[in-house]
Amino acid sequence: MAKLSKKMKASLGKIDRNQRYNLEDALNLVAETATAKFDESVEVAVNLGVDPKQSDQQVRGAIGLPNGLGKNVRVLVFAKGPKEQEAKDAGADFVGSDDIVEKIQGGWLDFDKALATPDMMVTVAKVAKILGPRGLMPNPKVGTVTMNVGAAVEAEKKGKLDFRVDKNGIVHAIIGKKSMGTDKLKDNYKAFMGAILKAKPSSSKGVYLRGITMSSTMGPGVKVDLSSAEA
Repeated sequence: MAKLSKKMKASLGKIDRNQRYNLEDALNLVAETATAKFDESVEVAVNLGVDPKQSDQQVRGAIGLPNGLGKNVRVLVFAKGPKEQEAKDAGADFVGSDDIVEKIQGGWLDFDKALATPDMMVTVAKVAKILGPRGLMPNPKVGTVTMNVGAAVEAEKKGKLDFRVDKNGIVHAIIGKKSMGTDKLKDNYKAFMGAILKAKPSSSKGVYLRGITMSSTMGPGVKVDLSSAEA
């Protein structure tokens, strides 16, 4: 078992592992225990009462966070003709078609989000096995396959959050950076949790929200009061 550092021991000492904190206290604790030298991300893990093995109990979606993600998002767009120019005008970092596919096949993956117009999906399919496992494959269900590429690029650059329940029934998401401050992170958290509640499958029975934990990239988990999701 790895030995805990002095910083981690000190951080753990500030948290009551049996307590669920209100949102403001949880965010303050996350900030206090984020002691790395870089600007740590603030992460949320939501444990849901769903069975992800059932196709009708998938929880996924996308939401534009009110205060963005606090980082530069590198956006790639698969497009041709007028849509290529529209993507460039909206601020896309990389735009192309077959040339981009060749770069990806060669190992290039220096982007954070990928968008595509519907007519480009046959081309994009050539790199689906590379993009899919990394969560980079354009998907119409989360708005990354669209003809409205200008608006989609702007939303991604601002900080659009895509979320999906994993095989253990947990949704993991980054809601911003420590440097953004409590108020902006609180707004982002509420927007994210609102989207989680809205995405509840109609076939889900019993308790939907089972637990919420918040942490910084390198910090310990802080349990959050479930009522914070509905505030």
